[in-house]
Amino acid sequence: MSRSQTSALLTPRNLVLCAMIAFAVGYRLLVHFTAGALPWNFTPVEAMALFGGAYFTDRRLGIAVPLIAMIAADCVIAFTLPAAWVRDWLGTLPFVYGCIALTAVGGFALRRKVTAPRILFGALTSAVLFFLVTNFATWLTARAGAGAACTGTLSACYVAGIPFFKGTLYGALFWSALLFGGFALLSRRWSALRVAAA
Repeated sequence: MSRSQTSALLTPRNLVLCAMIAFAVGYRLLVHFTAGALPWNFTPVEAMALFGGAYFTDRRLGIAVPLIAMIAADCVIAFTLPAAWVRDWLGTLPFVYGCIALTAVGGFALRRKVTAPRILFGALTSAVLFFLVTNFATWLTARAGAGAACTGTLSACYVAGIPFFKGTLYGALFWSALLFGGFALLSRRWSALRVAAA
């Protein structure tokens, strides 16, 4: 990679975006390691993908940074789970990462048009997509003995997932407001962050 390419990647804007996504992933790890102390699924997963897609000037970074952040967090989490859980979890991860990538691509629609209604729509859509896809993946990949909700009918799996969907939905809304609002405030203070997305 040439020096000019490196300097194009290491702009103040990109560094702040990466730091905000890293903070969001840190909270996700906090939820995992303080089991029960914080609401389950109230995580910034969908919000950071939407945010990355909307604000990284390079669209590849908009998809790659949230995915790399999630993969890094998942590697940390995987070392704390029993082997049987990891096997089940690995079956759903491609679907989870697919949702993250699709949400980041959806964030492209917000470029130069970041408004509260658009962010709200993006957050709602990403939460519903995540719920539909990951519950289907859980049902599809569940092993025998994983529980009736997972190995029964697909509708039973969706019904069992509703309590988790509430956390996903509230998390997507809260974290989208925090990330997009926080970046808007920072952009008012520092002009280097106000580069228009392509």
